Amino acid sequence: MNNKKTSIHLTMAALALLLAVFTSSIVVAASTESNEPLFYRNPMNPAITSPVPAKDDMGMDYIPVYADAEDSMGPAGTVKIDPVLVQKIGVRIGMAMERSMSRLITAPARVTFNEESLAMVHSKFSGWAEQVMVNKTGEYVRKGQTLLSIYSPELVSTQEEYLLAMANARVLNLSSMKEIRDDARRLVESTRKRLAYFDIPEKVIRQLEQSGEVQRDLPIDSPFSGTVIDIGVEAGHFITPKQRLYRIVDLSTVWVYADVYEPDLPWIREDDMAMISVASQPGKKFSGTIDYVYPYEEGTTRTVRVRLIFDNKNGMLKPGMFADITIHAGKRDKVLAVPSEAIVRSGDKEQVFVVTGPGTFEPREVVTGVQADSYVEIIRGLKQHESVVTSAQFLIDSESKLREATAKMIEANKAASKNDEMDDMQKK
Repeated sequence: MNNKKTSIHLTMAALALLLAVFTSSIVVAASTESNEPLFYRNPMNPAITSPVPAKDDMGMDYIPVYADAEDSMGPAGTVKIDPVLVQKIGVRIGMAMERSMSRLITAPARVTFNEESLAMVHSKFSGWAEQVMVNKTGEYVRKGQTLLSIYSPELVSTQEEYLLAMANARVLNLSSMKEIRDDARRLVESTRKRLAYFDIPEKVIRQLEQSGEVQRDLPIDSPFSGTVIDIGVEAGHFITPKQRLYRIVDLSTVWVYADVYEPDLPWIREDDMAMISVASQPGKKFSGTIDYVYPYEEGTTRTVRVRLIFDNKNGMLKPGMFADITIHAGKRDKVLAVPSEAIVRSGDKEQVFVVTGPGTFEPREVVTGVQADSYVEIIRGLKQHESVVTSAQFLIDSESKLREATAKMIEANKAASKNDEMDDMQKK
């Protein structure tokens, strides 16, 4: 324990020594004339001053303060450093530039089916399932592929009526009366439509017309291509129009639901871009867009559900997966921004150090906005192409605060001297 305390004290002493050396170097660089010091200040506490040279509790010399060194620097807190020292302490510079920015919102998400591509398969007539060709969930089917065959006495009768109507039309087509020929043709058309309304495939109807033979078992085909996610029929079952036979979904696109907290909601807009990652594809990002923002809030979680749509032609996104999502919300162009490491936060204030000349750094209070991609928006306080410090700010900031405090002391001394002079004049 004693060794640990000793190590901490040594580290603090080394840091204090570094700061003192840094401060002394700046004062020497800033002083251009050999004027007498106004006073001497404690290197660790600018509030402690001395009219004569002194040492602090750690044995460090007080730093002399010159009038010309403080007055010629610029605004209060401005720091001037020798260019050699700038390189030694690793000062790096960035620039305020206009760029495109958006607020990054992270949230948990879940992959699910695209409901717009989900279809239910029903029979429009009653009958018995004779043969079930597609009997496994997860199987991919193509549009027009036969799912099962059904024996329906109702459809057998309808086929017989259609064949009879066609035979009757051929005979009556020889009649000299136009009304009789038209009635026979209309009967054929209405019977054929009845078969079509039962969703009997066109190829089956044409085969019936060509062969003239009634088919006992009629097929039910898939309405479109997709993956079977539910099967509600088995061979031998009696089925009715109310019974759901299959659920088929096209997985070439998927929906992703994200739960967004209320403070982030004002930034969310439809068509905003988003990126998701899933555990099964480490290092891979999937790009999508916001499709819909739900108009109500979940009371228990205080979140609003957001629906996004993602392309999934490669099938890597599986419904049911959990995902981490990052939404690029509120995108704006031509936003003045600086690297985020340039911002120095002190209490409720935010400031940067602006490079106003070789080795000269001026503290500037700024008003910031959104933060994204390691950049911070500057609403007020900077102009485009102004250079700012992005590293070693803790040293510059410490000296800036010392100089600001010193400047206030000098002003106080000047004011006191002026008052003394006025008092002397009044006495005379």
